[in-house]
Amino acid sequence: MKVRSLIGFFLLAMVLTGVVQAQESQAPLTLEESIKIAMERSWTLHSASMGIIGSEFRRKEAITNFLPQWTGQYYWNRYNTPITIGNVQAQAGGLGIIIPSSRDIYNFNTTLNQPLFTGGLNLANYRSSKLGVDLSKEGLETAKQDLVVQVRVGYFTILRAEKFLAVAEQQVKNFEAQLEVTKAFFDVGIVPKNDVLQGEVNLANARQQMVRAANDVATAKASFNILLRREVNIPFEVVDILAHKDFPLSFEQSLEEAYRLRPEIRAAQLSVEQAKESVKIARAGFFPTINLSGIYNRFSDNVDMSGGVGFSDRWAIQASATFTLWNWGNTAFKVGENKVKVTQAEDSKNQLIDSITFEVKNDYLNMQVAEKNIATAEKAIEQAEENLRMFEERYRYQVATQTDVLIAVTLLAQARVNYYGALSDFNIAKAQLERAMGRMYP
Repeated sequence: MKVRSLIGFFLLAMVLTGVVQAQESQAPLTLEESIKIAMERSWTLHSASMGIIGSEFRRKEAITNFLPQWTGQYYWNRYNTPITIGNVQAQAGGLGIIIPSSRDIYNFNTTLNQPLFTGGLNLANYRSSKLGVDLSKEGLETAKQDLVVQVRVGYFTILRAEKFLAVAEQQVKNFEAQLEVTKAFFDVGIVPKNDVLQGEVNLANARQQMVRAANDVATAKASFNILLRREVNIPFEVVDILAHKDFPLSFEQSLEEAYRLRPEIRAAQLSVEQAKESVKIARAGFFPTINLSGIYNRFSDNVDMSGGVGFSDRWAIQASATFTLWNWGNTAFKVGENKVKVTQAEDSKNQLIDSITFEVKNDYLNMQVAEKNIATAEKAIEQAEENLRMFEERYRYQVATQTDVLIAVTLLAQARVNYYGALSDFNIAKAQLERAMGRMYP
């Protein structure tokens, strides 16, 4: 009995756990959760992060140019005849005696080379690669902000589609109610059959609009699932945050913030600085390169280099300066080309600033237009609701036609569509404006 009770307890716990998990999976998705999921799963952000790692490797590679380089060489030569590789003094007469060697000669060389001066080449290369790391980081920040605004726009697109669907469903209900009244009047001979047919046609059209609105919701959610890298058909709901909240900054303040925060502007400035380092790299060709080297050499006719006839073992320290005396202006041409690239990078930065200025202005105006339309649409809804109520009441007393009622229903639906459209446009324009300002949400 105890075993059965224990098994029953575990089964109940598993069932309850499954219920809790199911409830959690059905919980409405918030905007903050959506952004977090998108950032965790985005291929774009992953690729940008890998770009930073690659840039770090290039920076570390540039550091090695400052360090000494150690090389070694071991080689074997076989000659067709033995060669002389040394001599010895005879004991008598002082005559030199030539000693032939083996036909096999072995040589080992190793060199330790330390660059002392490269005309600023190594330093400029390092600075350029370090700027490349900073550029990659700004690229990641840009990708994050782009992803956030995509999620925000997708989120509000879903809310707009759901509001439009709710309006379509309400319109169908209004037409159904009106059709019931018309049928009742027709049954007692108050209205002609044509009124019933007109009501049925309008109801059929409203149902088609509702189907299209439902499809728009499904499409918006499928697109959102793809953006969050989830299975396309996963059902979910979103928290309704479609509301109007005044934007506290003026256009001038928004533009100032954009100039200060946009990662693209920082990246453009880094590109200018990187182009200047390229000029220094090219200019290094005008200067000599100075190196300090340590050389060790061992020569023998034994494969293990352990001695033998003609054995040699020596080392040397060498300082060298290498000049390019004449290269037909090659270095000067490279310097001139890279100076032009600096000017082009500065022009690109200025063009980017102009583009950002227009972007902020356009998004700010779009937000203002939507904000004004919200107030107008709210008033229109109140008027359309009162208009419908009056025509429905007059129709019951047959002092208004069914056409009047159907038009009033359509006007109310359109007023609601205009309101929710303006409300979603405001939130989308606000999200795009904040992206133009370089803000990260939340």
